[in-house]
Amino acid sequence: MKSLIILLIGCVAHINAGVYTDRFLSQYKKIHDSGNGYFSKEGIPYHSIETLMVEAPDYGHETTSEAYSYYVWLEAMYGAINGDFSSFNRAWDILEKYTIPTHEDQSSNDNYNPSSPATFAEEKDTPQDYPSKIDSGVSVGEDPIYQELVSAYGNSDIYGMHWLTDVDNIYGFGDTPGGGCENGPSANGPSYINTFQRGPEESVWRTIPQPTCDSFKYGGTNGFLDLFIDDSEYSHQWKYTNAPDADARAIQAAYWASKWADQKGQLGSITNTLSKAAKMGDYLRYSLFDKYFKKIGNCVGASQCAAGKGKESAHYLLSWYYAWGGSMGAQYGWAWRIGDGAAHFGYQNPLAAYALANESNLKPKGSTAVEDWKKSLDTQLEFYSYLQTPEGAFAGGATNSWKGRYATPDSNLTSNTFHGMFYDWEPVYHDPPSNNWYGMQAWSVDRLAQYYYVTGDSKAKTLLDKWIPWVVNNLKFSGNKFQIPSNLAWSGTPGNNLHVSISSYNDDVGTASSTARALAYYAAKANDNSAKTAAKQLLDVMWENYQTPKGVSTEEQREDYRRFNEPVYVPSGWTGKYPNGDPIDSSATFLSLRSWYKKDPEFQKVQSYMNGGGAVPTFTYHRFWAQADVAIAQGAYGLLFNE
Repeated sequence: MKSLIILLIGCVAHINAGVYTDRFLSQYKKIHDSGNGYFSKEGIPYHSIETLMVEAPDYGHETTSEAYSYYVWLEAMYGAINGDFSSFNRAWDILEKYTIPTHEDQSSNDNYNPSSPATFAEEKDTPQDYPSKIDSGVSVGEDPIYQELVSAYGNSDIYGMHWLTDVDNIYGFGDTPGGGCENGPSANGPSYINTFQRGPEESVWRTIPQPTCDSFKYGGTNGFLDLFIDDSEYSHQWKYTNAPDADARAIQAAYWASKWADQKGQLGSITNTLSKAAKMGDYLRYSLFDKYFKKIGNCVGASQCAAGKGKESAHYLLSWYYAWGGSMGAQYGWAWRIGDGAAHFGYQNPLAAYALANESNLKPKGSTAVEDWKKSLDTQLEFYSYLQTPEGAFAGGATNSWKGRYATPDSNLTSNTFHGMFYDWEPVYHDPPSNNWYGMQAWSVDRLAQYYYVTGDSKAKTLLDKWIPWVVNNLKFSGNKFQIPSNLAWSGTPGNNLHVSISSYNDDVGTASSTARALAYYAAKANDNSAKTAAKQLLDVMWENYQTPKGVSTEEQREDYRRFNEPVYVPSGWTGKYPNGDPIDSSATFLSLRSWYKKDPEFQKVQSYMNGGGAVPTFTYHRFWAQADVAIAQGAYGLLFNE
C-alpha cells in the first residue's frame, strides 16, 4: 500500500509539472546545449546554428535584435516555469552589452539639434537610382521628445538596439561594440554592420554590407557613404538602425517577466532589468514619428508638406525603423535622428504599448511617454481594424511618405486613408513583398491575442473573432504532418473590395508556433474550444514528428539560392574593397562581395544548383527565433491550461 501511495504521488508530481511545460524545458535544454551551437562564445544568440543562411540577415552567424528579443522572452518563460529569473537578467545584460551602442559608439549626440533633426534625402525606387542627393532646401519638423529624454536620463545617448551584428566578424570590419571603429579582421568579438540602404527593390541579394562606424578604412575613397548619399563632402561617421518590432518584443517579454516573477515572489530580483525595458520603451517612441518629423496626413510633396510642430509628426504606430547617427572627430560636430513614416501591421505590438502605458514596473521616465503609449495603443487597434479583410487576415500598412519621398500616391489610395496616411499593401520592401509572408500574421496577431488575454478589450476580441476562424479553417493535418499558410496574395484597398487569398502552404515550425500561441491565448480568454483544439493539435504534431537532435525543424528547399550569382549594382567607376580584399565595383555579385561563402561546408550543393547540374538545395535550419518560438509556444500552452 505504501509503495502504491508513493507511485501515485510521483504521478501527481509529473502531471503538475505538465506535458507542455516539460516540452518547454526539453527544448530549452537543446537551445542551451553548448554542443548545439546556438550561442557565440560571448553568449550572443546567432540568427541560426547553420552558417549558410540568406534571408534578412545574409549570413547565419550574424544576429539580429529579433534574436535578442526572443532570447529575453525565452528566459522570462524559463523563470515562470522554473522559478529562477537570473537568466532573464543575464539575457538582458547580453542584449545591452552587444546590441545597444555604448556612449563611445554614439559619442557626438550632444551636437544633435532637435529643431533640425536630419537633412532630407529622397528614397529612390531601385538601387540603380542611388546615391540620393542631400537636399537642405526641404523643411523638416522638430523632434518633440529629445529634451524630455535628456532630462529623464541625463545624457543624449539613445537606448535602443541596432538591428544587425556580424557576430563572428566574417566581414572583418571589427567594429566592436564600445571598442572603437573598424578595428579590422583580427578584432575579437562581434561587429556592428548594416545592409539595406537603397529603396524597396533592394532585397538582401542586392545589398552592399557596410560598417556602422565608417572611418574610410574600407570601401572606397569615402568609405561606403557615397554609394548611398550624394553630398558635397563626406566625413567619418557612425550610424545605427533600430527594428522597432524587436524592441517592442523585448518589452513585451519584460512585461510577462514582471507578472510571472510577481507570482513567484521574485519581482524584486528583476526590477533593475524592468527599468531598462521601460527606458527602451521611452526611446522606442522615435518609431512613432514621421521620418523627417513632417506633419501627419495628406503629406504630398517634399517641399509642400508641412514641417511638424510638437506631436503633429506622430502617427503613433510602430514604424519599420528609426535611425540615428553622427560625426566622428573633433573637427566635426553634428548628429541626426529620423523616424519612419511607413508602418506595417506586422510590427504592431498592442501588449507592449499597454505595458508601457499601464504597468508600474515598466513606466518610462519621459514626461509624455505614458500619454504617447496610451495613444499608440488606441491607434494600433484602429490600424488593425482599418486593415482587416472580410476573411480575417490583415493587409499591409500605410505611409505618410509615398515612395519614401512624399510623392503623389495613386488616385485609388486617396479616398480611404488612415488619418491621411496612404494604404500600402507592401510597405517598405517589394522583393519579396513585405506582406506576402504569413509569418507577419502569426507574429502580430499573437501579440494582439496576448493583449486581449490580459485586458479582455472588446476591440481586440472583435478583430480576433474574425482572424481566428480564418486560420483554424486553413490549417491542414494529414497523419504526422501539418500545413499552415505560407504566402498570401492581396487585392483591393481598405473600404474597396480588400481581400486576401492563400497562395501557398508550408510546415514552418516558427510561424506554426506563433499561430498556436495566438490560438491558445484567444481560447483561454474567450473559452473557445475550437481554437484550443487547433493550438493543441499544432503543438502535438510538431513536437511528436519534427524533432531533430538540435531542436524542432523541417527540411526546406531554397530555390532562391540561385541568386548567389545575382548582380549587385555599383555605380560605374566606383571601386573599393572589403577587409579581406574582395573588390567592390560594377561587376559585383552577391557572392563576389562575400567570397568567404565558397569555403562554407554547405556551399558545394548551392554551387551545383547554380551551375544547373544539381537539385534545389535543401536545408534543415535551426533559426534562433523559431526554436525559441517552439519552446515558448509549448510553455505558454502549459501555463494557460495547466496541462
